[in-house]
Amino acid sequence: MGLSVVKILCVSDTIVSQLENAANLRRRYNDIDLVVSCGDLSAAYLEFITSVLNVPLFYVRGNHDLGYDDRPPGGENLHGKVRKFRGLTFFGLEGSMRYNNADIQYSDGEMTTMVMRMAPRLGYRRWRYGHAIDIFVAHSPPFGIHDAKDLPHHGFKSFLNFLDWYRPRYMVHGHIHTYDRRVTTVTDYLDTRIMNINPYTILEIEPEV
Repeated sequence: MGLSVVKILCVSDTIVSQLENAANLRRRYNDIDLVVSCGDLSAAYLEFITSVLNVPLFYVRGNHDLGYDDRPPGGENLHGKVRKFRGLTFFGLEGSMRYNNADIQYSDGEMTTMVMRMAPRLGYRRWRYGHAIDIFVAHSPPFGIHDAKDLPHHGFKSFLNFLDWYRPRYMVHGHIHTYDRRVTTVTDYLDTRIMNINPYTILEIEPEV
């Protein structure tokens, strides 16, 4: 018998009224196992959702999440960390392209260093399992995939290296708003399905091992 499907509520960037309603959360999302935040959401919003659903939270910070220094949301910050949940493996990288020297912004070179730093651990997992991780959680998209032309919303070229080297099953990101429903939000790249989950998306995934 295979392992059970894990149902994940992914959120980012935009507060939506239906997720601020406790009765609606309990009625429509009572089977959620985990909340994943791709950033730029208040700690209070994330804590409300997870407390109503009584599930854990994994998150990365977006470039606007400066308030987390004083009041982080209850949950696990995935930035630079590998974490497991019900047979699934997660890894996260926070922030956006550097555009005004504020915190939680990085140059592509700085992000490349973070990606390369994981090579000993993730490279072994890629060799052993085919996928180094199940879900790569980021705030920003990769360069040329779901990103925009203005510098603050450029994707990271280093994320393409991450996908090339470590082959996660999924990458989830936010940062790019989806007001225009014609915008592409799901793209397959090599072995990875890349998803812009803004403002929220349900991801159902079954552990492979």
